[in-house]
Amino acid sequence: MTRCGTMPELSLSQAAKLTGKSKSTINRAIKTGKLSANRHEDGSYSIDPAELARAFDVEPNEGAKRRDADPHGTRLLERITALEAMLSREREISADLKEDRDRWRQQATALLTDQRPSASTKGPRWWPWRRKSL
Repeated sequence: MTRCGTMPELSLSQAAKLTGKSKSTINRAIKTGKLSANRHEDGSYSIDPAELARAFDVEPNEGAKRRDADPHGTRLLERITALEAMLSREREISADLKEDRDRWRQQATALLTDQRPSASTKGPRWWPWRRKSL
């Protein structure tokens, strides 16, 4: 596998120094599968720094930080603010749509109910010869 990253892989002793663990602890982590490493023909290991950070919660050193990283997180704060504004607009739209839905439902219910006057409230019948006698 070819690597296009800029960080070189670490030896067992370099990984031990970086994590503050002993070489035997790093070796045991490799043997148990907690840490992935490439084994060379001479028996030595090369460990990817990202894999080491994953397995042992190691913070990268200052040289490994990205140059374009925002130290104060202003880009993230701007993005969070923009996303919160978008969420607020979407909530307003949702509330408007729910209001419209409720109005349409009320109108449909009114149209579906029988609103004809009942027989007792009717006036005189128009066809008197068809009236039933009481």
